[in-house]
Amino acid sequence: QAQLEESGGGLVQTGDSLRLSCAASGGAFSTYGMGWFRQAPGKEREFVAAIGWRGSNTHYRDSVKGRFTISRDNAKRTVYLQMNMLKPEDTAIYFCAANRNSDIRLLRGIADYWGQGTQVTVSS
Repeated sequence: QAQLEESGGGLVQTGDSLRLSCAASGGAFSTYGMGWFRQAPGKEREFVAAIGWRGSNTHYRDSVKGRFTISRDNAKRTVYLQMNMLKPEDTAIYFCAANRNSDIRLLRGIADYWGQGTQVTVSS
């Protein structure tokens, strides 16, 4: 039902910042748990961050805590990922994902909808 489209990726240097956006169309976005995942070449897709439908509960993988911030604007049907102090190990394709019932399930990689991804490359 829902469709997700990421934007905001690019090529940056170590220490720079990027803000990713995920625009949702269709579905009851305001009740969905939303999250971000990433996949580097030759590696498995991994959880990055998630946010509950109220926007109060947030979750992050340890390696991005203090650097990344997830937020959402239900009126704009958009979720964001602010990425600061980027490192080469953050280089990956970043995917937006939605779970119809839970932000917690997203932590385990359980999603109902996925975006196509946006490339983030951090040079050393």
